[in-house]
Amino acid sequence: MSLVKINVLSVPEGDRSELEARFAARKHSVDSEPGFEGFELLRPVRGEDRYYVLTRWADEESFEAWRDKRTPRAPGTAVSQSDGMLEFEVVDLPD
Repeated sequence: MSLVKINVLSVPEGDRSELEARFAARKHSVDSEPGFEGFELLRPVRGEDRYYVLTRWADEESFEAWRDKRTPRAPGTAVSQSDGMLEFEVVDLPD
């Protein structure tokens, strides 16, 4: 069963293009991680002003292994702030 992790990001209006450029620059940086199945950056359009970073993982252990080896950003370089993490299991529906 796959897992979906959604990181909720607050991004000041003037930093949105910078956030998108940074994600574009590292779009495939997680592709080779064990258990990683995909990612999408969701831009707010209506009814929400936060970005969502949706990632899909084969299992919790794969996500945790990737998360635990990430290098923290240098102070003062962030263009967003995390507003939390949403977590879901993908329901395999029978045919």
